Amino acid sequence: MSAKNRAETAPMAAPRATPNTATTAAFEASSKTAPMAARIALVECMGVRERERVLIVSNPDTEQAEVARALHTEARELGARAELLWQPVKSQTDLADEEVIRAIESRPDIILSISTEKLGKDAARLASPLTGSDGRAYDHIFNYLLHGEKAVRAAWTPGITRDMFIRTVPVDYRAMRERAARLSALLDDASAILVKSPGGTDLTFSVQGRAAMRDDGDFRVLGAGGNLPAGEVFISPALRSAEGTIVFDGSIADIVGDIVIQKPISCAVRGGYVVGVEGGDEAKKLEAALMHGLNMATSLVRERGMAPELALSYGTNARHLGEFGIGLNPAARIQGNMLEDEKVLGTIHFAIGANYDEDAPALIHLDGLVKSPTVVLLMPDGSERAIMGRGALKI
Repeated sequence: MSAKNRAETAPMAAPRATPNTATTAAFEASSKTAPMAARIALVECMGVRERERVLIVSNPDTEQAEVARALHTEARELGARAELLWQPVKSQTDLADEEVIRAIESRPDIILSISTEKLGKDAARLASPLTGSDGRAYDHIFNYLLHGEKAVRAAWTPGITRDMFIRTVPVDYRAMRERAARLSALLDDASAILVKSPGGTDLTFSVQGRAAMRDDGDFRVLGAGGNLPAGEVFISPALRSAEGTIVFDGSIADIVGDIVIQKPISCAVRGGYVVGVEGGDEAKKLEAALMHGLNMATSLVRERGMAPELALSYGTNARHLGEFGIGLNPAARIQGNMLEDEKVLGTIHFAIGANYDEDAPALIHLDGLVKSPTVVLLMPDGSERAIMGRGALKI
């Protein structure tokens, strides 16, 4: 992911017509249409300003296209220079269209990926990753500009529906951000995390040297980005540190689409990697998805010139535990759509595959929900701090 110079942007100015975040009622009154939810997203979450360049990438003839058009229209109403770019639906393993990659390379101020599934992978940077100013390697121009160079602001909404958009985007962001800030501070202070659940999850992992990340809907500064709907705090487990069992019993991502789990999926985790998957049909799909992540890395050696040693790393990390997250959006509910499901208040989720610290690259990132969890932080001084008990936050 190598443009060396950060895009020149003016200092952030206060956005026009900012909604009153002090009361949820104000949001509820204005959220009855996609255009009003789009305005809230652009002003409250993105901080869009006049004359800024806003790139919106979506898929034609899909439900997501309606959301993209609403954002495009409202961005123009707010005085931004908005461009709507279409590409076919992309899965976790598909490449983005070259036109999309070139548009991102042009460094717009804001990038909005309003996709049915994914934005698509970056073939050039998979073969030759870019090194960001943070010293990390990036295999996508989007992540390089957002995280490596902090040159853009962004939001991505894989699988969003019209109903989800108008129901979960207009929330009380002030309250959500305050709770997210408290959770982040606690995770940053912890050395390890213990997670248990009535379904059988019993897992411990280190977070030593890791920093928590917030998807709290505040993407108004360079380098900030996250989902719409927003509402989670997450962290990358330390490499090869997770030990125990995860039992997914809410929903789980597949290579194509998401699944509401009928029979819980039990994953044995050793040395940070998923070494065994048991359950019903959903478990078989997860195992197949993990194998697909390995096989795709192998194919990139032949088809895209990826170095064999890099492909081995990508393939191995397809089974690495890449994320632990806590849902915080009070309007979200489990529907078999991971974009919303992982934000459900009272749940936690783990992802198998790529992490967000960019030091365990993989070609897949499969989130799965655990319901009614108990989460205990192990502090450096040997003390313990329970932050969730059977799904209830204790902060």
